[in-house]
Amino acid sequence: MQDICVSELMTHGVIHVDKQATLRDVVSIMAEHTISCQMILEDGRPLGIITERDMAGLLLEIANHRASLDCKASQFMSTPVVTVNERDSLYDAILLSNTHNIRHLPVVDELGRAKGVITQSDIAEAHFQVAALQAELIEQCVLEQTSDLEEQNAELRALSFEDALMEIGNRAAMEADLARTHAQALRYGRQYCTALLDIDFFKKYNDHYGHSAGDEVLRTIARILRNCMRSTDRIYRYGGEEILVILADSDVQGAYKFMHRAIKSVAEFGIPHCASPYGVLTGSAGVASAIERGQCRPKWQDVVIAADQAMYESKNISRNTVSIAA
Repeated sequence: MQDICVSELMTHGVIHVDKQATLRDVVSIMAEHTISCQMILEDGRPLGIITERDMAGLLLEIANHRASLDCKASQFMSTPVVTVNERDSLYDAILLSNTHNIRHLPVVDELGRAKGVITQSDIAEAHFQVAALQAELIEQCVLEQTSDLEEQNAELRALSFEDALMEIGNRAAMEADLARTHAQALRYGRQYCTALLDIDFFKKYNDHYGHSAGDEVLRTIARILRNCMRSTDRIYRYGGEEILVILADSDVQGAYKFMHRAIKSVAEFGIPHCASPYGVLTGSAGVASAIERGQCRPKWQDVVIAADQAMYESKNISRNTVSIAA
């Protein structure tokens, strides 16, 4: 998957409109060219996108007289646009598609200019071909009883994006997502924050209630956080009982409000914890911005370290609270 480039899979050329176009223009172009999405460009760069799914919602708006075909398309487009670079790999495209739950990925060059589009169908077809080749490779390794079998299985396991216990993204997916998100922050100045949450007195919880109960708590906390998130936020298991959230296009105050709401929801869920001074399960959190004093931090690891330090500050203060990285 790392060897297959997005430029090999994408539909080249971009049928598009500018931000002054109306919904009527968009519908006409989509019907004329039999396409499932329409990009809105500004100076050659994706400003937003309207898909078949968006059009279904718009039809309801029009039927209820809350919109008309003469409205500006920019009022109803999905923005900000999640894009993939033409030099990126199939692995990167799959990660973006799964993480954001989207079916159309605009493809851009190094300057952010639109070059084409890659759809979920394109990804699925390529993924199927790769999976078939991988299956052949594994079968050959088994038949030949080569020493490479263990290495090949490890490579396949690394392609899994989900933590089996918590049913959220795993550490490998987190690192790939952070690397991409931080590269966009460095290149285009796109803001993002990380938030790190740790369950308070979790070892004591496991010791008292048992590890099965502890596993169920981890799944529950992940569900609570997902219910607090926006559609553009992403959640990963950082390690142990620590959970990391990437908050796209969010400043540190927005990240703080999100985590304050999240840990309040955890406490209000009321999971009994007799070994905690609060009597219920709680969490401590820290948030950090990629942009520090007007400058982007050099590496994504720096953002995570800052959030981690803020989280430990919360633990030192009182637990069941949120701290912002200095």
